[in-house]
Amino acid sequence: MPPDPLTSNLAFACTLFPSIAHVCRRIGINRQQFNKYLSGTVRPSRHNMRRICDFFGVTEAELLMEPARFAELISLRRRPGSEQEVTPLGPTLKRLSQFSTPLHRYVGGYFRYFHSYSNPGMIMRSYAQITRRDGHYLWKNIEREDTAQGGPRDVFKYEGMVFYLGERINVVENEALLSSSITQMILYPSYNAGIDYLLGIQTGGPLKRGRKPSASRVVLDYLGQNVDARRAMAQCGLFAPEELDPKIVQLVRNEMPTGAWTFEVEQL
Repeated sequence: MPPDPLTSNLAFACTLFPSIAHVCRRIGINRQQFNKYLSGTVRPSRHNMRRICDFFGVTEAELLMEPARFAELISLRRRPGSEQEVTPLGPTLKRLSQFSTPLHRYVGGYFRYFHSYSNPGMIMRSYAQITRRDGHYLWKNIEREDTAQGGPRDVFKYEGMVFYLGERINVVENEALLSSSITQMILYPSYNAGIDYLLGIQTGGPLKRGRKPSASRVVLDYLGQNVDARRAMAQCGLFAPEELDPKIVQLVRNEMPTGAWTFEVEQL
């Protein structure tokens, strides 16, 4: 009987991450159970198979491919595109940049606050940066999350671009490692002399609780252009509402008024 390709493909996919324990924490599957999948003694349930596929950004059919084909598929998805390659994405981003209002005053560091999609009731504080390069405005966001075992924190990195279109600041980001998740933010600009809070809505979805698309309020707290990134990162993580500034908690509260048909955020 030929070997099950699932075990080889799972093992290969895990090599893209710091450790198997890191993968288990992010998917939300017990390490002992996951080891059984890697050894081939147990196959994932339909529910867990969907969670695994969602996390690695593949379909079940792809995860069950012949290992050499699966490795080639993952490698192609992770390979940077050639500058000569013609795709719809390049012209689209260039066109958006051409129509975008300059964002010089927004360059700098921010604390980003929103209700965690994977940890109900908790608020995520992450560190984000807007930088300018070759006429484009780039976005980077780093999240830190404590592990249940009290070990080293998980770190999630996101990269993207920022556009100022239609009197709104638009951010599109993706997870930097596998590019398997996309988040979009739409923020009100600041009309004051200085920048304080940027308030808006973001869309995304949890990695640990299925594949449901979600929307939430989001707040960027401006820290300035000369930020000690290491010190800012040390202040990031998951927080209970009572641990944070009440004003921040109020701004990220996800509520819809009675009779509302869409989720909207009023300007500050």
